[in-house]
Amino acid sequence: MTLFDKLWEEHEVEALSERQSLLYVDRIFLHERTGSVALNSLLEHGRSVRQRQHAFCTMDHIVDTRPGRSDDTLMPSGRDFIVATRSAAHETGIQLFDIQDPNQGIVHVISPELGIALPGLSVICPDSHTCTLGGLGVLAWGVGSTEAEHALATSTLRVTRPKTMRVQFVGRMAKHVTAKDLILYTIRSLSASGGAGYAIEFAGPAIKALPIESRLTLCNMATELSAFTGLIAPDEQVIDYCEGRPFAPQGAAWEAACRHWQTLQSDTDARFDCEHQIDIESLKPQLTWGTSPQHCIDWDGEIPRAGEAPDEATAVSWQQAQAYMGVAAGHRLSDYRLDAAFIGSCTNSRLSDLREVADYLTQTGHRVAQGVKALCVPGSGGVKRAAEAEGIDAVFRQAGFEWREPGCSMCFFAGGESLGEGVRVASTTNRNFEGRQGLGVRTHLGSPLSVVASACAGHLLADLSP
Repeated sequence: MTLFDKLWEEHEVEALSERQSLLYVDRIFLHERTGSVALNSLLEHGRSVRQRQHAFCTMDHIVDTRPGRSDDTLMPSGRDFIVATRSAAHETGIQLFDIQDPNQGIVHVISPELGIALPGLSVICPDSHTCTLGGLGVLAWGVGSTEAEHALATSTLRVTRPKTMRVQFVGRMAKHVTAKDLILYTIRSLSASGGAGYAIEFAGPAIKALPIESRLTLCNMATELSAFTGLIAPDEQVIDYCEGRPFAPQGAAWEAACRHWQTLQSDTDARFDCEHQIDIESLKPQLTWGTSPQHCIDWDGEIPRAGEAPDEATAVSWQQAQAYMGVAAGHRLSDYRLDAAFIGSCTNSRLSDLREVADYLTQTGHRVAQGVKALCVPGSGGVKRAAEAEGIDAVFRQAGFEWREPGCSMCFFAGGESLGEGVRVASTTNRNFEGRQGLGVRTHLGSPLSVVASACAGHLLADLSP
């Protein structure tokens, strides 16, 4: 059996058909953009939350991240979302990490940070990047508000079983190559639809060597492959990470959990429906040039020409993306001046990400280039406090970054904040669609290292050699 097979079997309440099953849902996490919809619908129908202790909610998507924030937001009617979610959370009795709560933060950051997501559990959230938690060996996937409501009431969901895929990385990661580069290159190689209909297990020596927070980054963007979810088998490093978390089991329950987690591996003779091997020995830092995560090249590569496209439809999409982004085929990304830089989101806002950027700034002595607006938004209150205790916030501020409160912020436009039409942004986020960060904003995805290097150079750059 594959790891996914084992997790599916453990949670299957009943097989409904050859491909559909009723699955038990261990944890449900909501946020204020969609949480009030699920909770208020539940209340309107006179139903209660079946397992209140297993349902959670946070304020992250719409909440403002500027210091001194309140319920008021830059998004019109944003306050209504926040107030409605708070009221519904209190009425249903689920745990809410409100704006002033010290543990408030982005749902996919605080879920593992607090030990709410643990290996072997099934976790859902009305958010497509719930697959982030697969980095711990969690069966995690995004759902709609109606599905969230059903799970709140019954602790179950009807789910169509995906096929299984294994992506094995061959070779060692070069210096300055990060998990973000791995997943961007994977999307570039397999396409943005390459994982459609599959649960993907990431494997290989390079994956085993990844720190836990890097594994979360890798699995975060499985949804950019159109996959049902992404998974990495838990190991001793995962067990060490989970120990002592506020919601993790203790005592005998902890010992029992550890014994179970050690069984969560794909069997050596497990058969996958699809397998890919990706050689990363010579992989360079990746940057996107277009309006899809698959529009990606090496940092020093050339923007592709329409004549290089595999088919006419791709050639047309390339030309449309280049027109929106204001870039030209055959040029290098370093030819383009940068207007802004954003470090944050559920992809790259954890303490290890911020340490990496702070180390770069400290070692090089570089500052944000004149004319570049740079923001750093920690992923949680815990991340922010830990960073400030280490003096990381001072390093960011001295280099010219704004230091913000936790939240999704400029990952997408629903927060109400934008940089302006035509602005070119280097961003650690996960999507670069047209208008993702505001009307007409041009977003280039990269790792935290690539983004800070670009911010300091004043143009797109990921050459991090001395």
